[in-house]
Amino acid sequence: MLPVSTKRALEILSRLQHLYPNATCSLDYSTPVQLLVATILSAQCTDERVNKVTPGLFGRFPDAESLANADLSELEELVRSTGFYRNKAKNIQGACRMIFKDFNAVVPNKMEELLKLPGVARKTANVVLAHAYGINAGVTVDTHVKRLSQRLGLTKNTEPVGIEKDLMKLLPQPDWENWSIRLIYHGRAVCKARSPGCDVCKLADLCAMKLSK
Repeated sequence: MLPVSTKRALEILSRLQHLYPNATCSLDYSTPVQLLVATILSAQCTDERVNKVTPGLFGRFPDAESLANADLSELEELVRSTGFYRNKAKNIQGACRMIFKDFNAVVPNKMEELLKLPGVARKTANVVLAHAYGINAGVTVDTHVKRLSQRLGLTKNTEPVGIEKDLMKLLPQPDWENWSIRLIYHGRAVCKARSPGCDVCKLADLCAMKLSK
């Protein structure tokens, strides 16, 4: 018999699948390296803003080799509007140099190898593995997933790695990325940070925050 917390998580997942049947990664990309770069740029930045930047960036530097050899000041200028642009440009170039040198210009498809790349933590690695290679190695925890998983009472952890571990215990592995994408959609549309739409939320009867009021 499934624990109550697992049953709740599975019911939430089922409702999210019904609410957002066509949900997919919001970042625009054509190759694994472009997805990696776009995900690095998405840190503390909206996917919408990243998608405005990447056409020009990938038009100029479409692959790992060109990004590895790019003029850093030009790279910085191209990604400036995503915020923290100096650090992001440095990480993008460092990651692409390592990909080109150590992985034959191919983005690795193993978590431990991805985590060696500059600017890549588990969130970025999970996105790349799931959407570039179809590998559910973990649960992507961004600000939306963190906020909603806490509000729904599925974790008491405050750090992404702890939240990810809790969610991995509650959800079937094939749905790990499915969960993250749909929870992100719900966070953007309904369960917003400052003004959650509890009165219209289809998860309200399962929500720890709502039930505690």
